[in-house]
Amino acid sequence: MIRKALKILPWAGGILACLVLVLLVHIYLVTRPKPADAHTRIMARMDIQQSLTAQEGEQVQAWLYAQPGVDHVLVNAGTRIAIFTYSPLLADANDIISRCGQSLHYTATRFVPSAADMQKGCPAMAQSFTGKIMNLFISKK
Repeated sequence: MIRKALKILPWAGGILACLVLVLLVHIYLVTRPKPADAHTRIMARMDIQQSLTAQEGEQVQAWLYAQPGVDHVLVNAGTRIAIFTYSPLLADANDIISRCGQSLHYTATRFVPSAADMQKGCPAMAQSFTGKIMNLFISKK
């Protein structure tokens, strides 16, 4: 019996070492920081201080679409909010917003969430079943 265990033990140890190595490589590949590539998109929000008509909102939308790197724009004239996605390799949101204010003569600011808002995480997760389960395991400060 002991001889069988001595023959099986190196094989089991070798298989366990291989599995641990595969797990470590997997964790490294999944969690390593990735540089922005051509497919990376970032979303930015621009708040406009002046009131907008529907036509002025369309003008802002057309101007944003004309900017290099911007590929999708939503403008709500009623709330004076413009949301756009862009490629970080081709554009910078702060630069786009400042040029929009200069070109269209609007006072526009970029909306950046506060640190407290960032701690809340995704608003969809707070209401979902998995979000509630996840909150059981995450310590709250």
